[in-house]
Amino acid sequence: MLHGLTRFGELYDAAVTRFGGRARPGSARDALWLDVVERAEVADGVVSLRLGGRALPPWQPGCHLDLHLPSGLRRQYSLCGDPAAPTYRIAVRAVGSGSHEVQALKIGDRVQVRGPRNAFPFAGIGPVLFVAGGIGITPILPMVHAAARAGLDWRLVYCGRSTKAMPFLDELPIGRADIRIGRGGPLLADAQPGGAVYCCGPASMLDQVRAEFSSRWLHFERFSPPPIVGGRPFTVELRRSGVSLDVPADRSALDVIRDFRPSVAYSCRQGFCGTCEVGGVRICVDRPSSDRLVLEEL
Repeated sequence: MLHGLTRFGELYDAAVTRFGGRARPGSARDALWLDVVERAEVADGVVSLRLGGRALPPWQPGCHLDLHLPSGLRRQYSLCGDPAAPTYRIAVRAVGSGSHEVQALKIGDRVQVRGPRNAFPFAGIGPVLFVAGGIGITPILPMVHAAARAGLDWRLVYCGRSTKAMPFLDELPIGRADIRIGRGGPLLADAQPGGAVYCCGPASMLDQVRAEFSSRWLHFERFSPPPIVGGRPFTVELRRSGVSLDVPADRSALDVIRDFRPSVAYSCRQGFCGTCEVGGVRICVDRPSSDRLVLEEL
């Protein structure tokens, strides 16, 4: 089984690379200073920003940017525009201090970014079903357009609390999108055997998708980390800081480290997974086999 899973991972990576993507997040590029060149409210509580002002590194569907905000906060947002456009577009829902700070940016303001990086690559293999919940449409939208351009057999289920709260409804290709208010009924009714499913949304949506799922091609991003079940306490040592922190059984290393250092990078509360990796350890979910975890880089 392990060999089969490893082989599948290699096949997926090869498919992503052929499509023009990058199969793993990799390291962030050098920082860029970009200007806000356009700002628009695209749904209730959702602001879209276009960033540009210089030649930009290329990106593929699923990529995100790290924004380094003037307050010192660092947040990650999906690129949701056209990869061929001369600007980067992000869309931000007001859910916390970081998002409010991003939404307060005005045309002409300059912001530091790193990326783009891809923790949610689109393999470009059909048939494919996309499932998005609310602001989860942001990484899914470029995938939908890529699938349409490639002539893939695709469908989209897009759920939200109201049409006014759902960004980019007017940008969806016509005819293959199932727009739902609420999340009644199965989400994967249109999924085909052997096909791929890409999902981005809240934890409850991911739980429903995984409960319905029957194919091996499942790709998803989280708005929150998976719950800790059967955990036990341990100590995390931040070697560079010279600090040891106690992690209780019902919390993650990320939660405890953020109490000590709020600026530590993470993204699972914005819809990504992988950004909080430190020295090969995902501090939002990984727990050590012993009673001590040492992080050299923190």
